[in-house]
Amino acid sequence: MTTVHAPVLHHDLTPVQRDCLEALPLSGHHVVDGPPGSGKSLLAAHRAVHLALTGHPTVLLTRSNLLRQLLHHTLQGLAIPAAPVAASTAHAWIHRRFGRAATGTEDGWFDWHALALHGVEAPGAPPVPEDRPHLVIDEGQDLPPGLYRLARLTAASVTVFADACQRLTETNSTLDEIAKALGRHTGRAAIGGNHRNTREIAALAERFRVDGARPALPSLRGEAPILRGFTGLTQIADEVAELSRCYPGDRIGVIVNSLRTAADLLRILEKAGLAHAPQLYSSAAAAGRYRDLDLTRPGIVLVHRASAKGLDFETVVIPDTETDAATDPTAAELRMTYYVMVTRARRRLVLGWQGERMPRHLEGLRSH
Repeated sequence: MTTVHAPVLHHDLTPVQRDCLEALPLSGHHVVDGPPGSGKSLLAAHRAVHLALTGHPTVLLTRSNLLRQLLHHTLQGLAIPAAPVAASTAHAWIHRRFGRAATGTEDGWFDWHALALHGVEAPGAPPVPEDRPHLVIDEGQDLPPGLYRLARLTAASVTVFADACQRLTETNSTLDEIAKALGRHTGRAAIGGNHRNTREIAALAERFRVDGARPALPSLRGEAPILRGFTGLTQIADEVAELSRCYPGDRIGVIVNSLRTAADLLRILEKAGLAHAPQLYSSAAAAGRYRDLDLTRPGIVLVHRASAKGLDFETVVIPDTETDAATDPTAAELRMTYYVMVTRARRRLVLGWQGERMPRHLEGLRSH
């Protein structure tokens, strides 16, 4: 395979994003680091299309099924019939690639060493890299190092888009771990800029940053984030419904810490006579209305915080911050969780709680 750069330019990319894409050779393994709002998911989709144009099967992987659905919609807009790209969760891809050999482990993943031996030694396994798929991975920090060691052996190339400050899973990887697993010749690149959040939302998110260099704040100005106490679920639902009426063309994400809370809010919102029926995503659902969402239409989307990675909404409401009141406000896991949730908001953000007292981890945010 040649190492010439991608020949296709796409008009929906910024100059910085286009430069990043063009600088990636069409061979080898690469890790691209980027903060929230830099366009990693969009670049991942474009990168997958570029690689598919080489004539090899190409798969765009992510951990989250909800993000997979969003990436599927993005790929449909970029599709080139002669160069199809499949969007898949990492779990689904492993099961399709290895079949019954993909037995689960206690951490929810697989015996990576056994799969590597199976992939190399099994009859019918691809004998040379040119016969193997290109893999493009979005939100790669949420996948374990074992997957990258396996991908190094079973893929023609691996391109990973990730942000070390957005790790939310117990089996995550640092960017250094990803690069090490893919091999010492792995290329490293970075993409900057924040094209999603307003300056006010980005500034609040930075209060939760754990590590890494502080990026420049976006120039786009907007409304100040709102911190609000609620008396109960009915008042929360009323607030969300009013936002939906005020901004009928927007997508409003309600990010919660409990699917029970999401289900209770859904029941109330379904009786509110909204122009667009609210949607709820549950990773436990095998299929149907709680599994397959339409993320292209306006309206309210209720989602657990564990499934919010990679998504974005014009308005985000985080109504149950009191569920974290007993957690050390300096804990890295808590701060990363809020960093991710806050940066899902494009234009408006509401942080809410039930109870008489603001949770400790929100104290000091009033000035925003």
